[in-house]
This record gives sequence, C-alpha cells and structure tokens, in this order.
Amino acid sequence: MSESSNAPPASGEAAAKSAPRPQNPAMKMMGMPNFRFKLPSRNWLIFFAVTGSWTAAVVYDRREKRRAQKKWCDLVAHIAKESLPVEETRRKLTVFLAAPPGDGLRTAREHFKEYVKPILVAAALDYNVIEGRREGDVRAAFAEQIRKQRRAAGEASTVIAEPTSEDIIADARKSTGVREEPGPKGDLVIGRHTWKEYIRGLHEGWLGPLDPPQPPVEEIAVIDVPETLAEGSTDTPSAPEQPEEKKEEEKKPAKPIGPTPAYVAPADYSSQNLPPSIPQSLDGSVPITFPHLLGFLNTPIRIYRYLNQRHVADTVGRDVAALVLASYTRPYTDSSSFGSDPDLSAASNTTLPPPSADSPQEPLSTYEQQSQLEHEERDWHKSVRKTDEANPDKEREWLNPIALDPRIASRMQRYIVSPEEEARAQRIDQGAEYIIGEERPPHIPLWQRAWIKYGYGEDPEVAKRKPILGNLDGEDGI
Repeated sequence: MSESSNAPPASGEAAAKSAPRPQNPAMKMMGMPNFRFKLPSRNWLIFFAVTGSWTAAVVYDRREKRRAQKKWCDLVAHIAKESLPVEETRRKLTVFLAAPPGDGLRTAREHFKEYVKPILVAAALDYNVIEGRREGDVRAAFAEQIRKQRRAAGEASTVIAEPTSEDIIADARKSTGVREEPGPKGDLVIGRHTWKEYIRGLHEGWLGPLDPPQPPVEEIAVIDVPETLAEGSTDTPSAPEQPEEKKEEEKKPAKPIGPTPAYVAPADYSSQNLPPSIPQSLDGSVPITFPHLLGFLNTPIRIYRYLNQRHVADTVGRDVAALVLASYTRPYTDSSSFGSDPDLSAASNTTLPPPSADSPQEPLSTYEQQSQLEHEERDWHKSVRKTDEANPDKEREWLNPIALDPRIASRMQRYIVSPEEEARAQRIDQGAEYIIGEERPPHIPLWQRAWIKYGYGEDPEVAKRKPILGNLDGEDGI
C-alpha cells in the first residue's frame, strides 16, 4: 500500500521539473518572448571553438602587424618634417621587384604596397621602381641604366640613345637650377630571384661593353644554278616575284622576344677592365625578404604564414628603415670575417647547397651576397627548374649560382639599423618615446573614436587646427 501511494507524487515531481519556468511578468508585459537559455549542442560548440580561435588568431596577428609597422614608420617619420630648399628635390631610392617564380607581377606589387610602401610614405621619400615580368627583365633594365650612366660620364659609345620622358624632365630641372637632395641613395631589392638579377645586372653594367655584341653571322645559302643554263650565257635565274606586302614585312626588323641578351658572360668577368667612371663605393643595397609559396599540398605552411605576418612586417620594416635612415653602412664581406662582426652572424649560419651532378663544378665562393635570402629558393615552384630543351645552354639568372667579381663585390655595401636607432625603435614600441620633435597625442577611448568616426563628434586634434574666423558680417555692430 505504501508503494502504490508514493508512485503518483513521483510522476508529479518529474512533470514539474520538465515544465518551463514562468516568464518574468515585466518582460511579459513588454511583449518579449520567453527565452530559454541553455548550452548549445556539441556541434555548435565545435563550430564556435574553431571559428573563434581562427578569428582571434587573425585579429591578434593583424594588430601586432600594425604595431610593428607603426614602430618603424615613427622611427623615420621625422625625415618628412625636414624642410628642403626650393631648388632641391627629395632624395630618390630605387626599388627592384620582379614577378616571383611561377606567379605574376601582382603578388610582388602587393608585397611592396603592404610592407615597404608605408615606411617610404612615412618618410616622404621618392622612389623609382624597376619591374620585371619575366626572368631577365630586371637584369637587362638595371644593366642598361648603368651603361647610360657611363655614357653620360663621357665614355665612348656608338649607341645613340633616344631621349625619354625622364631625361626631358631632368634637363628641364637642370636648366632651371633644380638639383637633387644631397645624400646617400640606395637600392631596395625584393626577393631572392630579384636579388640574383640585381647582382647579374650590376656586373654586366660595369664590366660589360657599352655597345651591344654583334649578332652571330648567318651562313650564306648557296644558290644552285640549273644545268639547263648554257656555259656562255650571261642570263641569271631570276627569283620569283613576291607581293609588296611580303616585301614590306621583310624590311621591318623582327622584334626580339624576351629580355635583351647579356653583354658579357659571368665567365668573362675577370678578363674585363673596370671603366674609369666606376666609383670607389657603389650605392648601398638592402635585400628584402619575399615569402611566396604555391601549391595545394603546401596549404598548412601557407596557413601558418598567413597567421604570422607580424614577423614579416617587423623584418621588412627594419630593413627598409635602415635604407631610409642611411645612417649606418657596412661592406659585404666573405665568410672569413663573419666571426669578427656580430652583425654577420646570421649570414654565417647559411650554407650553400652542394653542387648537383648535372651542374658544372665551379669553385665555391664565400661572398656574403651569395647567401642573402637563400632560403627562399626552397619555395620556388618546380616549373621554374625545368630547362629549355631547345636551348639547354641558355643562361638562367634564377637557377645559376651567383657569380661575383672581387672588384665589384668589394665596392658593394649594405645599410643596417644602427644600435642607437634600434634602441630608439624599442622605446617607441614601448611608448616611452615618439617621433623626433613631436609629442605623443593623447589616448582616445574606443567609444570616442567610434563616435568621431561615424560623424557624431569631432576629433580634438582637428578642432585645434581649425581657423577661427571673426565677425565677417558685422552683426555685432563693429
């Protein structure tokens, strides 16, 4: 009897627990639905965890990336505040960029605009870009620029250069007394493949001839005289008449496909004499890292690099700031002096790969220029390593090892950030220092920045710069 009497209350308690809780009367009067808060299901928890982790990683990386770029931009921003005389133009740098192996030029331009250009803009420096869409374009353009410089210095040449728009502007500025800002210039080279072409063009421009090499002499075809011709006759067989359109096509010179062939081979460097116009030290250069990886199977590595762009921004920002400041330079040296200079310890850790059986056995050089950005060659697409079956002896600037002449290599120098500038950059990053000659602006809370951004307020710094106009209509009777 006791068991039967206790059964109904047990079922009633279970029903009471399963019944929904009554809604708050105030919420009910406002017309709000009766929300039942509960934990999401297992699948939703997995989804929120994955998307939340990815979003947090991307937001953190982009915030640190902007912080690193701002640090190096503030380090060089005082150069933009320096006044120049009216007859001087801003110091101009040269940027070398080429399409990465297996891809187009757009990716190289995006890398320049994302990591390099903000620092150049912060310093208000002018720059000239030499681009290359194919292998050898940068080499040919840079070598021609050096040859043009040698011709302007007075070296004899039979080449008649056509004036370009840049030459016309330079002549106009010279006639009006406008000159360039005195100071060191520099070359900024983006990527290992561009660095190889830069070194090749540097040697070709200074060691090669000013006149283009003579094309190979074609064999003259012997015309067979028909046997029906008599021995004593003076008549010669006439060629069949061609239409006028074909004759005009033959008169037009065929346009060369690809970049201009090299004027001098790397094997002939030692036999060439230095031109009299070569300076004792060449313009400083800075190789900029350009991580670029293709392929579906490399997706995990590409994801890791996508989430770690802050390291690339910090590395590239340091190198570009060193070129912009141009306060500390050192010559490129060989591996024998790596131990004496702490700045060269990173270059000593990189080793050149052993020569393969297919490549010619050449003596292994120990110049520092050969090991710059060497790790990027592992990421090049396999299509670049294919040799041309029609012309197997064709020179490949990207695949062939870097050949250096001691006379040119000893004149090259590299810009680096001085220890004083490095310490100031750390203080800027920590908030202890700001741009030289300026005070750090006050911190604006997030709600106030959003209030100003969406048009409901005014930036206090902008309000300080607004002109205060007096009573223009005379309403006060003045």
